[in-house]
Amino acid sequence: MLVPDGCADEPLAELDGRTPLEAAAMPRLAEVAARAEVGRAAVIPDGLPPGSDVGNMAILGFDPAEYHTGRAPIEAAAMGIELGPDEVAYRCNLVTVDAAGTMVDFAAGHPTDAQSHPIVAALDDALGGGREGVRFHPGVEYRHLCVVPRDWAEAECVPPHDLTGQIAVLPTGPAAGKVNALMDASREVVGRVAAEVDSNATQIWLWGQGVRPALPRFEDRYGVTGRLSSAVDLVRGLGVLTGLDVVDVPGATAGFDNDYGAQARACLDSLQDRDLFLLHVEATDEAGHAGDPKEKVAALQRWDTDIIGPLVEALGDDPYRILLMPDHSTPCALKTHTSDPVPYLLFDSTVDGPGGAYTESGVANSDPVVAHTLMSRLLASPELPLIAGGL
Repeated sequence: MLVPDGCADEPLAELDGRTPLEAAAMPRLAEVAARAEVGRAAVIPDGLPPGSDVGNMAILGFDPAEYHTGRAPIEAAAMGIELGPDEVAYRCNLVTVDAAGTMVDFAAGHPTDAQSHPIVAALDDALGGGREGVRFHPGVEYRHLCVVPRDWAEAECVPPHDLTGQIAVLPTGPAAGKVNALMDASREVVGRVAAEVDSNATQIWLWGQGVRPALPRFEDRYGVTGRLSSAVDLVRGLGVLTGLDVVDVPGATAGFDNDYGAQARACLDSLQDRDLFLLHVEATDEAGHAGDPKEKVAALQRWDTDIIGPLVEALGDDPYRILLMPDHSTPCALKTHTSDPVPYLLFDSTVDGPGGAYTESGVANSDPVVAHTLMSRLLASPELPLIAGGL
């Protein structure tokens, strides 16, 4: 399973009316698509937010409408944070909000861990540490967690990446007073420490809350074992919760400097003794949020040269299957996720499929399939080596 996060997009003037998938030079993907089944998949069920938590859960073959409880508890699992029955986890972004209240940067300039971890430690010292059931946990770059009492759960929170360039809309609902008070109190702490570590962060933003989900083990559901590689805690957490082993790949990052080749080699190594591998890269989603079509095209081309081509060459005449599918769309013009159906590709090396173009326009006339049902089709013959993933 190959997952370039959020790669699906819309036609862009900067790309002469093409999408990044249409503009990118991806000859190896085109060769695979010519023998595959291509179509559209509905990855986001009605009523659920169009996020990577929902989309990747669907890609893994679990119905988000049944199992999704929130984004943050999945990330908590990746970080080894145990949630008690009376606790709820919130995603805790470091963000940049200006004096007028505009969300300037949902990622606070992408601080390094060396910059962000002292800020989170100071937050826990000043506002958390278990006082009133609040504790802060450092994650990666701008992505962190805040654990609070369960009665803080009832709040309607807008994801910060949906607010870029807009007045930041504060949480509403029964628990909004507590959530907003903590976010407000964070400004003094974040501002003070950010100045010391040369960070653009001005405060925290809480969102994506939930309790620990009760997901079945992947092996129990589908009868195969597997591993995954991702630099994103959200995807890693789904591995922890479903029993897919998480592989730490040196050089794998959540940014544009990701080592695609290292992840491809980890995939091939894993297939020596496991049936399934999910390979996820965040760069295409980051480019979408940044509104950077050229960076998105560059990331897709790295997928073709450093992952798809080497995997197909290395597997050679061995029988294998590939599921290629975005977890959602992140249009560069919108700089946020949408719930639109996305292109999928299902390839069997032993069968000539109908073929087609793996682009948004290439699958526009196909009826959407329910995304979480594709895993059963991928695993129809468990004896085959399997690569599962999403663009």
